[in-house]
Amino acid sequence: MKMNIYAWPQFSRRFVPIWQRNYLVWKKMAGPSVLGHLADPVIYMLGLGFGLGAMLPEIGGMSYLAFLSAGTVCYSTMNSASFEALYSGFARMHEQRTWEAIMNTPVTLDDIVISEIAWAASKSLLSGVAVLMVIWLLGLAHTPLSLWIIPLSLLVGLCFAAVALIVTALAPGYEFFMYYFTLVITPMTLLCGVFFPVDQLPTMLQGVSAALPLTHAINLARPLLNGAIPAHVMWHVAVLLGYSLLGFYLSLVLFRRRLAQ
Repeated sequence: MKMNIYAWPQFSRRFVPIWQRNYLVWKKMAGPSVLGHLADPVIYMLGLGFGLGAMLPEIGGMSYLAFLSAGTVCYSTMNSASFEALYSGFARMHEQRTWEAIMNTPVTLDDIVISEIAWAASKSLLSGVAVLMVIWLLGLAHTPLSLWIIPLSLLVGLCFAAVALIVTALAPGYEFFMYYFTLVITPMTLLCGVFFPVDQLPTMLQGVSAALPLTHAINLARPLLNGAIPAHVMWHVAVLLGYSLLGFYLSLVLFRRRLAQ
């Protein structure tokens, strides 16, 4: 019987053992992994925050370092989820054929894709918490509202893991991922308010920025770190969830088509 690649996903708890399998593999090299994901965003935050921050006035009532820290949390979680869903996910699917072995058990492709998104989001949560701890140590956040960065990191991870899996499903090899980072991740980092306010951009680019998920993540993170409740909370959360669900469905359809060939 031919598979209907456009069928709605079937959710089950069978993704949990796959998540546990990925965790056990990662635990063997957890130290270098955590250091690698933490070093890059913290170097950017401290280097630009103290370097440019000495020459820049306050932005939105906060120092440039504090302004940058919110963008760094979201940038870090985005990168962590993207790398895991792209490189590690592709390795498990194509190089190691782990997916093929798993699907010889009573587990479906739907379960595997859900587990990949959940695992990538878990790693991004770890990155977000690590950066948040640096922010606390530097005294850049002084309010319990900053604790909401923790569930936000998980949501951002779900969003970017789901989107990255679309690229993984289309990729013929690892080199393909450079297109995604060059044409999507880097422009998003520059357009979405990580390093400077979005309202400094031309009107057309502000419109583009408003449609990108990283902008919505930062619009939630920055007020929370500054001790304020973000405006339009439900709208920003809905956009991130929308990207997550749409990315999950599209990636699942593409994986079904790829593995059926």
